[in-house]
Amino acid sequence: MIRTDALDQLPVRTAVPALRQALDERGVAVLCAPPGTGKTTLVPLVLAGLTGEGPVRRVVVAEPRRIAARAAARRMAWLLGERPGERVGFTVRGERVTGPDTVVEVVTTGVLLQRLQRDQELAGVDAVIIDECHERHLDADTVAAFLLDVREAIRPDLRLVAASATTDAEGWARLLGDAPVIEAQGVSHPVEVVWAPPVRPVRPPHGMRVDPALLTHVASVVRRALAERDGDVLCFLPGVGEIGRVAGQLSGVAAEVLQVHGRAPAAVQDAVLAGSSDGRRVVLATSVAESSLTVPGVRTVVDSGLAREPRTDHARGLSALTTVRASQAAGRQRAGRARREAPGTVYRCWEQAEDGRLARFPSPEIKVADLAAFALQAACWGDPDAAGLALLDPPPAGAMGAAREVLSAVGAVDADGRVTDRGVRMSRLGLHPRLARALLDGAAEVGGRRAAEVVALLSEEPPRDYGDDLAAALRTARLGKDGYAARWRQEVRRLSSSFKGAAAGGSGPDDAAVGLVAALAFPERVARARGEGTFLMASGTGAELRDGSRLRSAPWLAVAVADRPAHAASAQVRLAAVIDEDTARTAAGHLRFAGEEVRWDGRDVVARRVERLGAVELSARPLKRPDPALVREALVEGLRREGLGLLRWSRDTEQLRERLTFLHRELGGPWPEVSDEALLGRTEQWLEPELSRARRRSDLAGIDAGQALRRLLPWATGEAARLDELAPERIEVPSGSRIRVEYGGAQPVLAVKLQELFGLQETPRVAGVPVLVHLLSPAGRPAAVTADLASFWREGYKAVRAELRGRYPRHPWPEDPTTVEATRFTKARLRRE
Repeated sequence: MIRTDALDQLPVRTAVPALRQALDERGVAVLCAPPGTGKTTLVPLVLAGLTGEGPVRRVVVAEPRRIAARAAARRMAWLLGERPGERVGFTVRGERVTGPDTVVEVVTTGVLLQRLQRDQELAGVDAVIIDECHERHLDADTVAAFLLDVREAIRPDLRLVAASATTDAEGWARLLGDAPVIEAQGVSHPVEVVWAPPVRPVRPPHGMRVDPALLTHVASVVRRALAERDGDVLCFLPGVGEIGRVAGQLSGVAAEVLQVHGRAPAAVQDAVLAGSSDGRRVVLATSVAESSLTVPGVRTVVDSGLAREPRTDHARGLSALTTVRASQAAGRQRAGRARREAPGTVYRCWEQAEDGRLARFPSPEIKVADLAAFALQAACWGDPDAAGLALLDPPPAGAMGAAREVLSAVGAVDADGRVTDRGVRMSRLGLHPRLARALLDGAAEVGGRRAAEVVALLSEEPPRDYGDDLAAALRTARLGKDGYAARWRQEVRRLSSSFKGAAAGGSGPDDAAVGLVAALAFPERVARARGEGTFLMASGTGAELRDGSRLRSAPWLAVAVADRPAHAASAQVRLAAVIDEDTARTAAGHLRFAGEEVRWDGRDVVARRVERLGAVELSARPLKRPDPALVREALVEGLRREGLGLLRWSRDTEQLRERLTFLHRELGGPWPEVSDEALLGRTEQWLEPELSRARRRSDLAGIDAGQALRRLLPWATGEAARLDELAPERIEVPSGSRIRVEYGGAQPVLAVKLQELFGLQETPRVAGVPVLVHLLSPAGRPAAVTADLASFWREGYKAVRAELRGRYPRHPWPEDPTTVEATRFTKARLRRE
């Protein structure tokens, strides 16, 4: 029997008429409703006609997580007085609970993506609700883009609702073609904010690491909340490991401690979502409880202020979750969990002053995640570049380029980026393309069942207590009776079904099979030992094992999981398998290079015949007659790295370069630019034929840079002959001396003794630019600086004369220097002459 009372109490009911009208008129709508208002449970039932309003329609609800999909289906079935699998069912990876009468089906966005790829028309489906779209998960963004394509091309009658727990709906409304935004108001209870920062500073998170001192502090705040407040406590932590550590520090509290995350057993999830009347509870949860789930009984929230987001280091081939500060939007969502049923309290484990500096919203996954799976989905959809997809944020070009390289390497796309038959099969496995490649190619070598076992381990990383040895983790999973082992066995069955009729086992020891499959999945991470637990991966990144690891003596590893902490030179290996060189060659064959290698090694040209897998050198021997073109490239690289100082520069050559720099700056063409960058870009015009004759560093030192620079002068136009006229090396002053002009600064400089300029009325010029005159004393020390000699004689000379005539009485100091003859000599010398 339908629980009418419970349905009538859901606040979202007031928004249903406007939602119906929007869908009838436009076919699309954005529904904004706070957590706990019933948008996930009432709205699908109403749109499906299961509450007695309107005709029966088939509705698909897409949730971002498996735990949320199961919970939503169970809640809707309960509201109808039924069990899941009757009129309401769910489908998640590896589990389907539906029946012939099912009209509301809750699925994960990943399942819906697979369904759309097989049946773009979504035959029989009348409406799709994309729930929690504000979280900006990549699968949800992709599903929305595909559904908009379907509506435009083949199913204009398909109704589409983007449901969000926040009011930041403008972007989604624009994406859906200026769709109406329907807002539902929740029951608004106040939330008291208590700032509870650690007493002593804690280290900021980096990689997957969280300072244990912060976790100890969070546990103490939970104890404080239990003592100061009534009701259940919901504590937000970034991941499963942190939840386990805080749970261990809460032993003995007067409450039941429960752990909620994607890996939690279904029985635990059900217990948390059902509530309890037997006593108080402390629920330790990841961000899954921010908006996807409603936890009844909660009056207090303890927020660690941390979250996990995906990050990809494309240059090093590393991608993993990383710990970050939670956004302001996440903080609001978490705090809102305390006021769903009554006034509540949130304890925030950071300083109030820090709050305004937090990011406003979490980063959209499309901007930070590994895009290989997205690129494969787009290629299967017929849009390899994703240029035609309606997305809130376009995929970054660099990340898409890296994704296409991965897809090409695993054979999922051809040279033009179009999906191959193999790529289509890979996309339907519900795996990352790397793991799909490992499953397909590994099955041929070690058997479908064993390949499935290893890939299942790789697709959902085993608990830390399984250790860092992937082969040992496989043995533990086979024997294990924990929640992870149960999920692992379910995934193995799902993957094994792809190989019906294929060999179940395969020959050879398990350890070798595990290593091969892991290497097939991550060929850039095959790693050769460098000693003392350190390795070099084919990607060029160093890798280190923890002290005490049984893998430290391995000659080669296939690294499955690694992260590189901030500012660390090497990645920390968290999961790997022992392999040999033959396995590395097999898995990373596309990274193999064999041939002549001529390069600048930081000191000189090195010429060798070398074989390597990516950055890992397998063999090398000296090359007696290297290709001259490769030698030239290596020498140019040496000049680029160490500078043009490798050539022979005299003082006159350096001044020639300064003169040319001055002329290019003041007159432009045809005078050449002679900066390092410009010269290195045109070596063939000024360093030949000497550069092509050179073979080593010492040969560069023999090249006369001055002679080479003169090749760049504008000889063809005849302007080269004017070099000494426009930018002379020396200027003759009235005394008869020829004084060198320095061109190294912003203005040419003429440093000359003051008395040698007597009688000169105007400042000398070069290329029309007045020189900066440094007037020197008879001893050659600076006395004054001017760019306007006439002004100096009128206004500055008198003071300089007064100072210098007392210090140098043997030299002439006329009152009017413009009317006397310039001299280099003393008064006595002048009398003798």
